[in-house]
Amino acid sequence: MNAAPKATPEDTRYRAPALDKGLDILELLAGHLQGMTRAEIIKALNRSPSEIYRMLERLVARRYVIRSTEGDRYSLSLKLLALGLCHPPIGRLVALAQPLMNQFSAQSEQSCHLGVYDQGNVLVIAQVPGPGVWGMAVRIGAHVGLVDTCSGQVLLAFQTAEQRARMLAEHRAVQGEVPFPQEKLEASCQRIAAQGHECRESLQSYGVTDISSPILGPDGHAIAVLTSPYIRRIDQHAGPSLETALTLLQEAAAALSPR
Repeated sequence: MNAAPKATPEDTRYRAPALDKGLDILELLAGHLQGMTRAEIIKALNRSPSEIYRMLERLVARRYVIRSTEGDRYSLSLKLLALGLCHPPIGRLVALAQPLMNQFSAQSEQSCHLGVYDQGNVLVIAQVPGPGVWGMAVRIGAHVGLVDTCSGQVLLAFQTAEQRARMLAEHRAVQGEVPFPQEKLEASCQRIAAQGHECRESLQSYGVTDISSPILGPDGHAIAVLTSPYIRRIDQHAGPSLETALTLLQEAAAALSPR
């Protein structure tokens, strides 16, 4: 289990202990999809049973945390996700992207998802499944790796060197993340920036070719990334080619990029 990160002197300048306890619980539960018992939370956070009990009861009452029907496990509700998606810039981006993502999915016969940078990794904020029987999709709300995925490397590639360094400094490895040496990552970012997109075999799943294209702000830096885990059919229905899917994805990303 991962305990809450230690606070720096700057973090402790204005203390709000009750708020910190609540946030510690939320951040801990975010990394445990199957939930945790109260005893596990107490051990992970090194807090007293009474203070954890009171805070959990308030989080349950406010519906940020849900309790299992058996009453012995706690997990995050969807309230935080709903709040995040209501945030005007994110909500606006999703609203604009959804019809273009639907169009891409219908034309390419592939799924796609929209990701933004969030605290050192990539947060999936919208997703459209492929229209066929077979396909692969990444769930909304998932965090995927910043350094070993197409989405992450495209977001990194279209930043200033200073911003890229800040993003990498915040990065924390996600479960199963593939190590990516700094020199190799820098070379990859330069290549992606030069060609304007990324297309490569997935480092997470066999048989998948990831294609990603940046959504650029007026300054030319990536504000989001559109990605499709392309799966080639080998039965009698060939479907659109990888090249066609890449072109369609680039067109969708360009249409979302502010002029």
